[in-house]
Amino acid sequence: MSSRRHQAREVVLQMLFQKDLNPDISADAIREQIQELLENNEQLCRFAWSLFAGTVESQKAIDQKIESVASNWTVSRMPPTDRNAIRLGAFELLYTDTPHPVVIDEALELAKSFGTAQSASFVNGILDKLVPSIKRSAPVNREPASRDEPPKAFP
Repeated sequence: MSSRRHQAREVVLQMLFQKDLNPDISADAIREQIQELLENNEQLCRFAWSLFAGTVESQKAIDQKIESVASNWTVSRMPPTDRNAIRLGAFELLYTDTPHPVVIDEALELAKSFGTAQSASFVNGILDKLVPSIKRSAPVNREPASRDEPPKAFP
């Protein structure tokens, strides 16, 4: 797990939580907080903003998918930290090419850090049901190949 990307996801979770509890907060205020918390690291700020903005823009569709797999739960009844960790994880599962084991591991770490003792298993149970079948069947490449390695095979 990249600790820098994990730090960015922590900030995104905090911003999603804040937006959830204060829907009128401006995008500019969120962007400023992301920049401050990530010490203006341009690459991390861009990554965090893409996760935040994508999750917020897709929230209605994400919430519908969550409710379709969350037995006896509505998104509004979920604890805010769990709800937003699941939303972030669902966004990454459904709309990015991040491998599903990485997404779920990251979401579990966020749930353990910011939620209750039951949060990790709750988040895991829902996100596991949301993994697209194409991701589930794809080989997982957690580490990009080194640029110094020659290609495995030439065409």
